Amino acid sequence: MRGRAFTAILACACLLLPGCPTGSIDPAQGPPEPGATQAGSRYTIVTTTGMVTDLVRQIAGEHAEIVGLMGEGIDPHLYRPTTQDSARLMQADFVLYSGLKLEGQMGAALELARKQGRQIVAVTDGLPPDEIRYPSGAVGHPDPHVWHDPVLWGECARRVAMALGEYDPANATDYSRRAAEVHAECTRFHEHAAQVLGAIPEQQRHLVTAHDAFEYFARRYGLTVHSVQGITTESEPGLQDTNALVDFLVDQKIPALFVETTVNPDHLKAVIEGAAARDWEVSIGGTLYSDAMGAPGTREGTYLGMLDHNVVTIARELGSTWEGPLSFFDVAEDSKMETENHTTAAPKLE
Repeated sequence: MRGRAFTAILACACLLLPGCPTGSIDPAQGPPEPGATQAGSRYTIVTTTGMVTDLVRQIAGEHAEIVGLMGEGIDPHLYRPTTQDSARLMQADFVLYSGLKLEGQMGAALELARKQGRQIVAVTDGLPPDEIRYPSGAVGHPDPHVWHDPVLWGECARRVAMALGEYDPANATDYSRRAAEVHAECTRFHEHAAQVLGAIPEQQRHLVTAHDAFEYFARRYGLTVHSVQGITTESEPGLQDTNALVDFLVDQKIPALFVETTVNPDHLKAVIEGAAARDWEVSIGGTLYSDAMGAPGTREGTYLGMLDHNVVTIARELGSTWEGPLSFFDVAEDSKMETENHTTAAPKLE
């Protein structure tokens, strides 16, 4: 009975939304079947997090209209879909979400849209099972923060291209080409980050954060992560968690920790105060982007820009001795200028 009522509410919401087709939630009509898109026609893809939106936009290109649900500073662990979000899911041709239980509060809305015939795919589907983390203490709950590993996120690009190609075969080659470009750029970024972070002294390779979002990042770059919360922000940290982190900071003489844009900083303030009570000063080393990107129109409002900000912030605070540019984008700009200078200086053939 409740399920029918919820479906009816979504139907009414969709009818009231401007520009929403009146038949968009009719299960008898439904969206176009995979492969039914006409050449030159644009279809609608609804995405969840900013990282997924950025990825899908790069691969879909001009072939689809992308509608992202979560903006700057939104915590996907806690995000509950609005009535408008649910209606958008129902009117979408295709839905792409991150997966691995990241969007846990959206499960019912996604499942309902699936039952109504929408194409719904997690971008993390298809990743090798041995690459997925299952933290101790989080039974049956995988670590969903895959995007912090650019190597794995590059593989997710291929998954997106495959899914879109099955739905829209006429443009499958273009999707594959775009995904290959994204994969290559992620690989170049990883190679740069490995150099920068690899130059952090061994005794300083500890990353202390608000919640356990950076284990994929740490695994890729040889760091250790310590946090006051687990892989999800849905539960409040306990006194035992706070005290354990204070013990670690004091015993190991860790000078700094990092706040996150989507997590309440008060949890870390308690840690800093606890360390101070034991005569050890801990400072805020900087702000990291964990579960959401920066503002639209900024470098941090893109996937690689977000990741680059984190690499530079961590490298500076943890004392990387890398002598080259810390930012991937500075390296790319230097390479571009070098190429242009070489071209300009090349002698003309008579």
